[in-house]
Amino acid sequence: MNLVYGEPVHVHARADGRPLRFVWRCRLYTVREILEHWVITPEWWRDPQADPRRPDLEFWRVEAAPARDPTAAVYELRRDPATGTWILR
Repeated sequence: MNLVYGEPVHVHARADGRPLRFVWRCRLYTVREILEHWVITPEWWRDPQADPRRPDLEFWRVEAAPARDPTAAVYELRRDPATGTWILR
């Protein structure tokens, strides 16, 4: 079963945007593998209030584990380029 947290996380990423580590609930997680990466473009043509210049939302599905924990799990991180914030989904 997939859980959706919707909680902000602090992410340390490479210059190209790939997440390396993130802090969630005061624990440091190290990204072991990037499983998927995708971008969602806002459907500005369907919403007259939408701004077509608004940046896309960027998603990263990663395998990560807390420090010294051999058991990794899959997490989904979402980055909003407009604000620079990251959310654990």
